[in-house]
Amino acid sequence: MTIPPPAPAEQDRPPIPFWLLALFVSLILSVLLVLPFFWLGSASGHDFEFHAASWYDAAFQWKEGVVYPRWTAWTNHGFGEPRFIFYPPLSWMLGATLTLLLPGIAVPVVFIVLTQTFAGLSAFALIRRFTSDRAALFGAAFYVINPNALLLTYIRSDFAEQLACAFFPLLLLAALRLAGLSDDRPPRPAHIALFAIPFAAVWLSNAPAAVIASYSMGLLFAWAALVQRSLGILVRGLSGLALGVGLAAVYIVPAAYEQRWVNIGQALSSGLLPSQNFLFTVTEDPEHTWFNWIASDCALALMFFFAITALASRRFAPGVDGRARQSFVALLVLGACASLLTLRITLPLWTYLPKLRFVQFPWRWMSVIAVVSSCFFAAALEKRRAAIWFTLFVLLSVPLAAFLVNETWWDFDEMPTQQAAIRNGTGYEGTDEYDPKGDDHLDLPADSPLARLLPENAAETPHPRAQVEVRRWSTERKDIRVDARDSARIALRVLNYPAWRVEVNGRQVVPERLDDVNQMVIPVAPGISDIRVRFARTPDQTAGMLLSLASALIVATLFSVDLRAAPFFRAP
Repeated sequence: MTIPPPAPAEQDRPPIPFWLLALFVSLILSVLLVLPFFWLGSASGHDFEFHAASWYDAAFQWKEGVVYPRWTAWTNHGFGEPRFIFYPPLSWMLGATLTLLLPGIAVPVVFIVLTQTFAGLSAFALIRRFTSDRAALFGAAFYVINPNALLLTYIRSDFAEQLACAFFPLLLLAALRLAGLSDDRPPRPAHIALFAIPFAAVWLSNAPAAVIASYSMGLLFAWAALVQRSLGILVRGLSGLALGVGLAAVYIVPAAYEQRWVNIGQALSSGLLPSQNFLFTVTEDPEHTWFNWIASDCALALMFFFAITALASRRFAPGVDGRARQSFVALLVLGACASLLTLRITLPLWTYLPKLRFVQFPWRWMSVIAVVSSCFFAAALEKRRAAIWFTLFVLLSVPLAAFLVNETWWDFDEMPTQQAAIRNGTGYEGTDEYDPKGDDHLDLPADSPLARLLPENAAETPHPRAQVEVRRWSTERKDIRVDARDSARIALRVLNYPAWRVEVNGRQVVPERLDDVNQMVIPVAPGISDIRVRFARTPDQTAGMLLSLASALIVATLFSVDLRAAPFFRAP
């Protein structure tokens, strides 16, 4: 008896599912990406110390029982700052979790591997909507080790932005579906929720990436509405954007409202202005110029790859399926606009468009170009000579990775040093833009006691007679008892901030400050004074929490009334 040959579909079917292959390939490439860490140490890029300090500080507060930290314990050498109010929580929560589970030296390695593996899976979910699974596998591989990912890993060490970029493919997939561009099925109400979730995830990962995502998705919806002449697309798009902001309101509302309480303008100080960071800009600082040229090289490589793969994909040629052609035209518009925004000719847009200047670095638009390039790369691989395109990809990536590895600072002691800063009580340096108003954190002493006795008036020379007992000192709660024979003042190792509530013997008081820094100073009368200092939840924080809960209920309602949106992430 002769067994008939398998049908073509059975011959093409892989022994394991393609999504599992995508997971395996993304994991392998992510491990290859961090191989230099094993023999060179941690890549101590520009933002490494900021993120590592945030991880350890958040983990320290978890041990104190603070579930959602807002004030830091160890920045400004123990004076603290409201960093966790203004910096999105997902990255420092993930990093803090890893510090509790792993040795310090392994934390950045595992963070990058997890993030880039997830990025590969996200890209695979997006690209398979428009190409074969095999081509999508290569597109996902490109996204894992694209030039922007290499720059983030080796030079910048911006772990939060790297995490945000991992959500970008899912966000673009949801936006194309919501705009009616990914297939012929009409968008359903639950697709608004499916867009809002990754959009909120980007907001909760990195604020500059969220601004980029907001403008990118707004452009995509506007283009789709114009091409399809449909006002409904704009309505759905704006609804999805609003719902995503609502989900992330627990972070966005306090960060937006409390900006008036800190020196947030320092985020746009010299060196951080868009005008100083367009591609190949030369400044008076040689180090800044050199780094800007490195980032510009990465952006130029991505734009070159985007251009040639877009042309080679032939997705705009006559005869291409109308819906698929519309999708790739939208991707082309998105990639072209992102490329233009890296050039100085767009300076008026950076000046006048709301909040766009807070992206700081125009080459950050590589995050969008990378996603679009991975789609066109996969589409080009479906044509003939796929091996040529893959070879070009390797020839582009390997030398660039080697160059970036050689240009960064490597240090085996970086994570142990960050951990020791908490263990020995020295703490970390603060951040300019999160410094409370009226303070210059550079003037704060590095070895201040928890509570220091001062005379009632600064002009008085006799030292007041009093005993000071610190009964409790945690990040958000401080209890001090003072037994004074004379009127005095107590200077605490904490900065004034409107969220602090101070009571002396049960009566709320407004703390004073020193002349040179905004250190909290509390006057006490003769006798025993029990001082209680608490970091309170302000009304804006409560409003943000309630708005996020309300948005989550809307998302649940949309899903419950539209279960047919379940196959959204399945291949057509």
